[in-house]
Amino acid sequence: MEKSIASFIFVLLLFSCKGGGTKDSSAMQEDTLAKSQLQGIWVDDDSEMPLMKIKGDTIYYSDPQNSPVYFKVQNDTLHTYGNEVTHYHIDKLGQYVFWFHSLSDDVIKLHRSEDADDSLAFSAGGVEVIPTYRERVERDSVVNYDGKRYRAYVYINPSKVKLVKTSYNEDGMSIDNIYYDNVMHICVYEGRKSLYASDITKQMLSPYVSADFLSKSLFSDMQFIGVGPSGFHYQASVCIPESFVCNIVDLYVSFKGKLTMKAAK
Repeated sequence: MEKSIASFIFVLLLFSCKGGGTKDSSAMQEDTLAKSQLQGIWVDDDSEMPLMKIKGDTIYYSDPQNSPVYFKVQNDTLHTYGNEVTHYHIDKLGQYVFWFHSLSDDVIKLHRSEDADDSLAFSAGGVEVIPTYRERVERDSVVNYDGKRYRAYVYINPSKVKLVKTSYNEDGMSIDNIYYDNVMHICVYEGRKSLYASDITKQMLSPYVSADFLSKSLFSDMQFIGVGPSGFHYQASVCIPESFVCNIVDLYVSFKGKLTMKAAK
């Protein structure tokens, strides 16, 4: 009797697993016909400017600062997989027409390009990375404290470390821009004697800035504030690209050359 019950339960479980698997697979099936119809260059109906080029499973944008994105078409929806996953409902798609709803609920109306010159809008090559500083910046501050003369330096060094930021263009489309981050170097001298010299990276600020904010921000600036009983005071700014949203961290270099940090109040 127990053996019969166990066999019956096993059959039920097997049927359930097969049914669920078939349903999930069908729901995730890609529309290959729609993907083939999307291949080519698409031009905005209003401005007559090339907006995107679709080749294979990738969308390329005419703005060289916008990173290409992988895409799929499923259930009349265009899914793009960039820094974030975005979904656009397709209103109309044919050999020469492509309409879809933007994230701002506007209908973006495109038509297929028939002008060979439109391909020039996509011939720049790689994605243009946006630097916050194009060259090394040096700041030198001379201060006197307790009868002694000090020099406090800040060096802002552009790096090749990349940060991807998702924003939205005027059409309400999700766009990824790539930025170069920076590495700061601070040093303090008493006459010719070096009290402290070190690179400061964004990751060193992680105890004082949330991981989520740090992953979306650039190490934007470092300022020497002054000298006092606690030593030499610097302030590091970690900011969201092209915004005024920042976190500030205070750094102190003691007269014995020890670095301490704390979140600015």
